[in-house]
Amino acid sequence: MAHDETNACGIGDVVKIVETRPFPSASAGWSLEIVQKAGE
Repeated sequence: MAHDETNACGIGDVVKIVETRPFPSASAGWSLEIVQKAGE
């Protein structure tokens, strides 16, 4: 499970997943970085 804080990712996007400290309100220990948006 990875955390998409801004809900910016969509179907077909290429993302980089980075391990982070777990967020206090969730068990997610991963964060996302969008490498390429779908269709670009």
